[in-house]
Amino acid sequence: MSQNLRREVLKAFKSLHKARRHVFEGDDNALTKARTQINQEYKKCKVVTDPEAIRELVAHSRAVESELISTVIQAKEVQPGKYEVRLRDKIVKLDNVPFKDCAQ
Repeated sequence: MSQNLRREVLKAFKSLHKARRHVFEGDDNALTKARTQINQEYKKCKVVTDPEAIRELVAHSRAVESELISTVIQAKEVQPGKYEVRLRDKIVKLDNVPFKDCAQ
């Protein structure tokens, strides 16, 4: 693997961990599980030697990072049935459509 490609992989790895720390801030359980999952996925792909396949994996890593940053939110129950949500600036917000239960 060329030095530039190696640098790109390491940069994507670090960036994904940085996103993980930002998204799951204050949630030790989620931080640990996400760290374990990221490390496992990178170790699993450690044997890949084809430069094009490595570039695809780096692109996938960046897509996962983007998904984490733009769609994952955390909510914690502050009272029974009431939740507090921490929305970050980069969360994609869509129009809210009320749920209608058709079974009634």
